[in-house]
Amino acid sequence: MRIGELAAQTGMTRDTLRFYEKIGLIEGQRLTNGYRDFGPETVAWLHYVRTAQTLGFSLAEIARTGERLSGAPDVAEALSALFEEKIQLVDARMAQLATLRADLAERVGTGCPLRAGQLTNGGGSERRQGVSPG
Repeated sequence: MRIGELAAQTGMTRDTLRFYEKIGLIEGQRLTNGYRDFGPETVAWLHYVRTAQTLGFSLAEIARTGERLSGAPDVAEALSALFEEKIQLVDARMAQLATLRADLAERVGTGCPLRAGQLTNGGGSERRQGVSPG
């Protein structure tokens, strides 16, 4: 199918499909007239790409996981393993964000939002760095 038909079936723009082809996420064959021709399996793959993006996977991750899935004897098991890995990454990021939130909350009401961090980095360094203590 041509790129316009693929766009209509997937709800994606032609520009998006061209970008995906450029980065190797999809592959189309060039016909003698110069048009791209995509196989029907591309529609299912693009639905997977869209779903994976909504689940927080980057395009680079999707490309890597696509390679893993294509060679997997049990796709459902391979997907479950990928989801477990993503959950671990999400948990780690949530912990980082919780730490960041606590640090920001600690600085609220200090007069100078940067002061608390500078005072814990050796005290008095505010003046050397040209920052007023508050």
